[in-house]
Amino acid sequence: MAELQRDTTEKLYSLIANEEDARVCKDISDDACREVPRNFFLILGSLVLTKLGDLLISPKTVLAWLLGAVGASGLVAWLVPIRESGSLIPQMVIGAWVRRRPVRKWFWVGGSLGQALSVAGMAASVAFLDDTLAGLGVVGCLILFSLARGFCSVAMKDVQGKCIPKTRRGRLGGLATTIGGSATVALTVALFWNQSDPSIIFYVTLLVLAAVLWVVASVLFAGVDEEPGETSGGGHALKEAFRSLSLLRDDAPFRHFVITRALLLCSALASPYFVLLAQKQGNNGWLLGGFLLASSLASSVSATVWGWMADKSSRQVMIRGAALASGVCLVIGFWNLLSDGDLRSAWFYPLAFFILSIAHAGVRLGRKTYLVDMAGGNKRTDYTSVSNTVIGLLLLVTGGISALASLISPTAVIVLLGLMGLAGTVSAVRLREVE
Repeated sequence: MAELQRDTTEKLYSLIANEEDARVCKDISDDACREVPRNFFLILGSLVLTKLGDLLISPKTVLAWLLGAVGASGLVAWLVPIRESGSLIPQMVIGAWVRRRPVRKWFWVGGSLGQALSVAGMAASVAFLDDTLAGLGVVGCLILFSLARGFCSVAMKDVQGKCIPKTRRGRLGGLATTIGGSATVALTVALFWNQSDPSIIFYVTLLVLAAVLWVVASVLFAGVDEEPGETSGGGHALKEAFRSLSLLRDDAPFRHFVITRALLLCSALASPYFVLLAQKQGNNGWLLGGFLLASSLASSVSATVWGWMADKSSRQVMIRGAALASGVCLVIGFWNLLSDGDLRSAWFYPLAFFILSIAHAGVRLGRKTYLVDMAGGNKRTDYTSVSNTVIGLLLLVTGGISALASLISPTAVIVLLGLMGLAGTVSAVRLREVE
């Protein structure tokens, strides 16, 4: 039975690899090469389950509606900053700790279980607390969730770099996003495509289901066959973390990548302002459902294409994604300025959001693949932790500035982010190829 499963796994992997010799292994050892098909599907399954979990607790939709339902709408503004920056800022310290362990998959397993416990805590807060206390419970659990996610982020890139060869990493991420996006289309239609407000029991059920998904993902990832890797350092993790900041000063290609990634934040930061402008046209449940469906469809139709393109040149994927993101932002921004916000149909915004989501998928997959491919050995963990920490801090600053500017004019913010993306496109053109 075990031999049959192995043969089936290798045949499926050969189909995905789409080459005569699917066992072409670049940048990994011969022993790791033999386990690539099995590891590929275990990591793929883990990623798909966590992407489904992300949908069920999305801070932009589900958690925001949930806080409003329990009477804690004043805390909604903290959801997205905590969700994004909370997992990025501590990563220099996390990376220094992870770097001292030869096998790092257990950090991902622990982080996944930590996310499951955090989501279960959210469900308990909603079920047993009321009003502001329930909201504070959700936000507190979201902080723990983000910290646990930081361990997964650092560990995933390192495990993927040791277990999956170059020219396969991009399509792994693309397939995970496509499969997860396809599944979320059905969930979006079933759960959100109506104008009635869900009950508290409905939200609790969603949260419990999400927690179960992260538990199953941790079980799958524990089965990954990871060889021991390089270790370094025995000092204090915080001191090592600050010492690793010297990479920004001494490593010019890495510094250039971080600057480019910072400019490409436009594709993530612009999304809420598309929703904000649409709400002025019509604040209806079906319109919100349109945004959710657009996001899911964008992932399912574009991620695999982006992934295969990233295996040839992740730099080109970043360039194209950034150009598309900046273009749609500038079109929406200037169109609003010229039409005074009257676009006649509110469905114009979900369509633009769909294009922006495709662009963001390319930017995100391209920069992840580029980072993994540009570094080898222990440098991969350092690059990941330093870049994520810096980006987390810049995300808070940029998000805060954008939030203040939006009080004056959301359209001006979109134009500003479009120009920021244009600068990111130029910066990405100047990156060197790493494949």
